Amino acid sequence: MSLAGCCLDEKCVEHRADPAGDMWASNNAEVSPESQSLLRAFNEDTHAGKVYLAGREYLGEDGQTFKLRLVGKIRQQLGRDPTLRPEAQCLFAQAEFCRRATEAALGRNSKAVLDNRVLSVHTPDFSGAVRLGAVLFRHWFDVGNAWDGQVYLPSPCDESLASNLRAAGLHHIHHYYYWDDERRGVCLEKLLADLQEAPERSVVILPAGGHNPTGAALSHNQWVIIAQLILRRGLHPFILLPTQALCFGDLGQDAWPVWYFAAQGMELMCAQSFSHCFGLYGEAVGHLLCVLKHKSVLSALQSQADKLSQSLWSRLPTGGARVVTTILSNPAHLVEWQGEVNHMVKRSMLIRLLLREKLRLLGSPGWDHVTKQSGLYCCLGLNGRHVDFLSNSRHVYVLPGGCINVSAINGGNLNYIAESIHAASTSL
Repeated sequence: MSLAGCCLDEKCVEHRADPAGDMWASNNAEVSPESQSLLRAFNEDTHAGKVYLAGREYLGEDGQTFKLRLVGKIRQQLGRDPTLRPEAQCLFAQAEFCRRATEAALGRNSKAVLDNRVLSVHTPDFSGAVRLGAVLFRHWFDVGNAWDGQVYLPSPCDESLASNLRAAGLHHIHHYYYWDDERRGVCLEKLLADLQEAPERSVVILPAGGHNPTGAALSHNQWVIIAQLILRRGLHPFILLPTQALCFGDLGQDAWPVWYFAAQGMELMCAQSFSHCFGLYGEAVGHLLCVLKHKSVLSALQSQADKLSQSLWSRLPTGGARVVTTILSNPAHLVEWQGEVNHMVKRSMLIRLLLREKLRLLGSPGWDHVTKQSGLYCCLGLNGRHVDFLSNSRHVYVLPGGCINVSAINGGNLNYIAESIHAASTSL
């Protein structure tokens, strides 16, 4: 079995250069001081074999960030369309994009959509959706009064979430148990115990479509149990889809929790990003949707969202949103896009399988959890000494706990990475 045999070949992608220099170019506001320090150390490292496994973008087999071939074709077609004036482009993004993004989360026959109970806003990528959602929570329960309740984040989580929440004025931030070092996976019992103690009307941030940074996903049965607790305790779910479609290779499957919660009549928020699955990094292709219980409050919340959007960003670029909308609204394009995304997902899973097998052959057992995780991210389950050893002695840079971006592993560095992980886990 060959890793190179599963990569996206030249005819499938259009590449951009220098992944290290461009790793965080899509949105520097999302980068924590810790991540900035890690990237700085990597850039200052002069070792020829250094490897950076802590990035966010999907990398191809050659180690470069890339754009899907279909996206390039759509760009050319739209660029030749003389009817798309700037004002028309703006309307296109704000209306059609929001409709297609909502369908990608709730399905085409959502009762909430038919009942006109869904707020939909185009945002500057995932971080913009999280920021706007956090600000809206202050007016969610009562438009006339600011709310300043408790917010619960999974532990661990994307480092930018807490800073985004604080910037929005939400300061009562707590963490609930998610990743278990001993199980090397989700510990549902401890997760439920923490949420059971959350005060009524607390906001619970829930990862879907592959948890960042561990890749440990909840099963459908676990989502059902969590939904029951949230309903019983009167909590408010905020579901995150930062890498939608890269977990199961399908927008709808990754968004199943959003559909299920809405089908249970629950109010919710959901932040989406289309950057990863369309290769549109840095192009403001984010989306926030809010499912309400009663359409009577939609107008007031929409007005609030419009005012907040204008204060947070004056005008969004619409090129990326036009590409996403064009693909999602055309059945032929959708089939072609689905094929490319499935290829990305299969390659990520193959990387996991090969890494586990390489470690087994080196005499380092106990890595089955790597193939049980899904999506773009993976947690190896290493301690601080292991992580320091990898960077200081092997020039392999990973996040705390050994969390990595699996797409950064390729046929050229797989053996070195496996040998480094083996050395770290067996010599310390």
